[in-house]
Amino acid sequence: MKRKKVKFFQLHSRPGFTLVEVVVTLTVLGFILLIIFGAFRLGISAWDRGESTKEEYQRIRILSQLISCQIKSIVPYKIQTKKAEGDYLAFEGKTQSIKFVSALPMKAKQPEGFTYAIYAFKDNGKGGGRLMLYEQRVLNRDFFEEEPKEKTGLILFDGLSKVSFEYYQEEDPAKDQKEEWLKEWSAKEKKELPKSLRMTIHLKEGNGKESSLTLILPISAYQFEQVRTSPFAIPRSVIPQKP
Repeated sequence: MKRKKVKFFQLHSRPGFTLVEVVVTLTVLGFILLIIFGAFRLGISAWDRGESTKEEYQRIRILSQLISCQIKSIVPYKIQTKKAEGDYLAFEGKTQSIKFVSALPMKAKQPEGFTYAIYAFKDNGKGGGRLMLYEQRVLNRDFFEEEPKEKTGLILFDGLSKVSFEYYQEEDPAKDQKEEWLKEWSAKEKKELPKSLRMTIHLKEGNGKESSLTLILPISAYQFEQVRTSPFAIPRSVIPQKP
């Protein structure tokens, strides 16, 4: 009888977890789970930002390619006028805008014929702006002379701080001109197109920083005068002119 009591006493006297130990264990476990879930949330957030940035860069790349194709497709289109200045090339380049005629419309699904195109940076008055595209068929006689209607514009890039255009001028001792990038280009005065166009887009990023994208695009149509007067020239009547 005595041994049985001793064994019974030993069985019920084994050490166990106290309430304080259980509370401390649950608290530590809760902190560990909180850290794990926080790490997962940061990982998912970073993945979402990465995907968003990837999509934005993809969109910028596609738009840059479309802009490059349209500018490279500039044609030496002459506008007929009854003024004393005579016919002139439809090309006008400024620091924050450019007007030209292209054989490749960007907005039309099935391009047919030449198109007036205007790229213009519109400031929103809050330290930023957007790059707009205006297009219309060359059948409109006044499109190149008038300011385009805002509602007809297509937003190419938004959230920009600045867009600038520059125009490459070749060295020509006969005309006493040096090789340089110009801020403006008037085909009415120069009677020719620039050899290349440099377009710089300043993008605003989410962290307050800025990044820039520069496109240097050759304009092969600038040589149309030399081609026309060469022995194998295209007749003058073939050069597109505005009716």
